[in-house]
This record gives sequence, structure tokens and C-alpha cells, in this order.
Amino acid sequence: MARDTLTRDQIVRTAVELLDAEGLEGLNMRALGNRLNSAATAMYWHVKNKDNLVLLATDQVWSELTLPDLDEVDWRTAATAMATDLYAMFTRHPWLVQVFTAHVVYGEGKARHDDHSLAVYESAGFTGAQADQAAAAVFTYVLGNAAGAAATASLTRKLNEAHSTAEEQFQHTMTKAQEIAMRYPRLRARLDTQAAADYAAAPDKTFEFGLQALLDGLEPELAA
Repeated sequence: MARDTLTRDQIVRTAVELLDAEGLEGLNMRALGNRLNSAATAMYWHVKNKDNLVLLATDQVWSELTLPDLDEVDWRTAATAMATDLYAMFTRHPWLVQVFTAHVVYGEGKARHDDHSLAVYESAGFTGAQADQAAAAVFTYVLGNAAGAAATASLTRKLNEAHSTAEEQFQHTMTKAQEIAMRYPRLRARLDTQAAADYAAAPDKTFEFGLQALLDGLEPELAA
């Protein structure tokens, strides 16, 4: 594909596809050019460099988020919906967690989300720095929970690239982990009541439980 037939939107959308498939470490101009049937050098007519491309791809997926109408729902419903949607986005695009460790993330899509997030907490009655703190606390909780899914996706990809199935390696690792866990009474009791394969998994609804507990903790601040 000649450079004058490429568009930045095409490049960014293809970069997102490549990132979803190969992770942050798999993104480079040569691989992107192969997907677009174009020379790697043609990318530079539309994006400055790889870092610029990562930020553009990040902002592209940020636009997937739905912002609840604050005239139709209360602040807790809105906060829950935004946090749940954000968590789904992070697990859908696990490379995003890696981006936060290596880049200062900004762009129109994220700004739109962040502005609405502040509006949610301001509608609850938080003012000034309180609204910033409430929004940041919930965002950090979501990002931290998504880190586990991102790590699993990255590890699975690496194991498969090493010509060993991820399932076999996980099973081997879980067997070793369970042998150690059996030495400790609370972990041993947990293993006695759950399938061995679930040792590393959080209980059902853990994300939802933690999110509601966090929002419960914010409400006394409003009363104060």
C-alpha cells in the first residue's frame, strides 16, 4: 500500500489489532507494515515514532468507553458503570496496563473519560481535591485488578511462543504452588474446598465486591 493511500486512522486501527495479538513488545513498524501490505517507512508519514503510535492506539481504545448520563442515574450507579466498563476495556486490551508503566498517557479519549469521571464525583457532592481523590482511588483500583489479567495474557503469549502450550505450563506451575500452599493451614483449607485449578483465581464477583466496598468507603467522606 503506497503511503498516499494509507491514512492515520488505518494505521492506528491496525496497530490496535497488532497490540491485541502481540502485546506492546510485538508492536514495531515492520510488523505493522506487513499487516498493511506497506513499507515500514510509509508509517512515518503519518506517525512520528513508535511511542507516538502507542499513544494514538491508546486513545483510540479509550473512545470505546460509554459515559453514563448523570441526569438519568445516581452517582453510585454511574461510578459503578464507568469502573466496570473501564475494567472490561483493560481486559479486552491487556497491553494497556503495560502502557501505563512506560508512558504518560493522554489524549482526547482519555480526557473525555477523566472529565466525566470528575463530573460523577462532583455530582455526589465531592468538591475540589476530594473529587480528584475519589476518581483516582477508583481508577487505581480498576487498573490494579486489570494487572492480573494483563500478566496472564502476556505470560500465555510467551509460553506459546516458546513452543510449549500455556495450559501445560500453568498446570505445572499450579501443581508446584499447591504443594507449597498445603503447608499453610488457611491455604490448605481453601484447597480442600475448591478445585485445584482455581488456586490462583479470585472468588467470583471479587471485582464487584471490592468496587462496592470502595464506594461504601467514600460515602462517609460526603457525610463529613
